Amino acid sequence: MKWRTVLAAALLCTSTLAADTPTGHYQYSQPSRDGIGKIYMGREISHVMGHLGAGWLERGERERQERTDLLIDRLPLKPEFSVADIGAGTGYFSFPVAERVPQGRVYAVDIQPEMLAYIEERKRKSGIDNVLPTRGSVSDPRLPASAIDLAFIVDAYHEFSHPREMGEALVAALKPGGLLVLIEYRAEDPRVPIKRLHKMSEAQVRKEMAAIGLEWVRTEDYLPQQHVIVFRK
Repeated sequence: MKWRTVLAAALLCTSTLAADTPTGHYQYSQPSRDGIGKIYMGREISHVMGHLGAGWLERGERERQERTDLLIDRLPLKPEFSVADIGAGTGYFSFPVAERVPQGRVYAVDIQPEMLAYIEERKRKSGIDNVLPTRGSVSDPRLPASAIDLAFIVDAYHEFSHPREMGEALVAALKPGGLLVLIEYRAEDPRVPIKRLHKMSEAQVRKEMAAIGLEWVRTEDYLPQQHVIVFRK
């Protein structure tokens, strides 16, 4: 069996070298407990929380713990904005944000059909018709080009298996001057009770967004556990 170990090591080395070429964005290593073994700009990408985690997104204490109400109120929105909720999950944010853009629309983007079915049912029951469930892929949110005033990603960017491709596609979807808002648990704060790979530092977020040509606008820490980091196209 030794030859298999040697072969596996050789393949891993070859993959890493290939990823280090000027056109490659990723490296590969042995996965950690909570990661997929794919490295982007020094950060291991975490496992995805699947649709079976819907209950966690909808837990009753979420607003109190994370002050999601503050986030919804303080997103820089105008009534006519086209907004994209990337990794929308159950639509927890999509629907209250849609109420803030009554003349606009919210693209609720997710790659999991189970989540989109949840959003469709929520849309039917709520009567809020300016939410548009949108099936994305791991590398593309499949949004119209230059059409989005503001995109936001809540606690999901760190799970993207293709962050560079997804980031570039998001930039293409933003209008000139459009905003991308990333909300991530603060890696700098050891008191935030979240697994390491499911947190991101401000420095890491800014480095990755600079790589796709976005301009940092500001970082806000009004939430108890998360950064709110705003970028402009």
